[in-house]
Amino acid sequence: MSLSGDFTAMYSLTGRPSIPPEKLLRALLLQAFYSVRSERQLMEQLDYNLLFRWFVGLSMDAPIWDVTVFTKNRDRLLSADVAAKFMDAVLNQPTVRALLSDEHFSVDGTLIEAWASIKSFRPKDGSGQPPTCGRNGTRDFRGEKLSNETHASTSEPDARLYKKAANQSAKLCHMGHLLMENRHGLIVETTMTLATGSAEREAAASLVEALGKQDGITLGADKGYDDAGFIAEMARLGVMPHVAQNSSKGRRSAIEDKTAEEAGYQTSIIIRKRIEEAFGWIKTIGMLRKTRHRGTERVGWMFTLVATAYDLVRLPKLLASVA
Repeated sequence: MSLSGDFTAMYSLTGRPSIPPEKLLRALLLQAFYSVRSERQLMEQLDYNLLFRWFVGLSMDAPIWDVTVFTKNRDRLLSADVAAKFMDAVLNQPTVRALLSDEHFSVDGTLIEAWASIKSFRPKDGSGQPPTCGRNGTRDFRGEKLSNETHASTSEPDARLYKKAANQSAKLCHMGHLLMENRHGLIVETTMTLATGSAEREAAASLVEALGKQDGITLGADKGYDDAGFIAEMARLGVMPHVAQNSSKGRRSAIEDKTAEEAGYQTSIIIRKRIEEAFGWIKTIGMLRKTRHRGTERVGWMFTLVATAYDLVRLPKLLASVA
């Protein structure tokens, strides 16, 4: 699949590139495929690894880019939203499109730990004591109530102190969301938001709405989406919510028992768990358990690119199985 046409046009809008956009994108994919933890290590690999050079399109004696030049050019791709367009280009290939379900989907969200220390979480009004001097200064949190309403990270303002379960510790993080088609478990949409209690449901609604209103769509999700407002929003969009019932602590589920007994609902509840495989790959192989970038936009761009890399890793076997 060639990336030169539209991507070069988009990239040229930001100025004359120092690195061809196709080669830059291929290098970023290698970083995800092989768990290269930094751009500096990626440049080192490109310097001596012939496989990497061949994939990117560099000759054996071509000079390797300076790491600062590489990161500056990567940020230009961000301004052109190349990651989302690249995902669309992959999914819109005729052979790939034939693999995708256009009726049955699953959605979920996960926390991406921010590139910020809890010691940077300080009062917005400037009060409070900064960390002590030294390479790894300490900060005393005793008697201080930490809240996203009154505090913010000085090094990563977009990060929020959040936890998804009562038995977990709260961390500064972003929240990434995936929309998966249920036929083969490929990721078809992504988004990155601030980590809030309603972010998963709000992001799910926007991801589904991006598909276009179409009667007959089903959406599988875990019990965190069992909310009357969310179910009503799905009805407005013409979507059948196959959300796991949440009857814990005596609360009443928004999903009727009659719906939960249907065969299609039971199938969606089983298949929706496959989205965790994508999250696992993105966080371990793609190395996004803790992001190396700052800002929701930049973290979301990398999240989309790594999710596309996950699809690319799975596609050869899927295409071979239907050939």
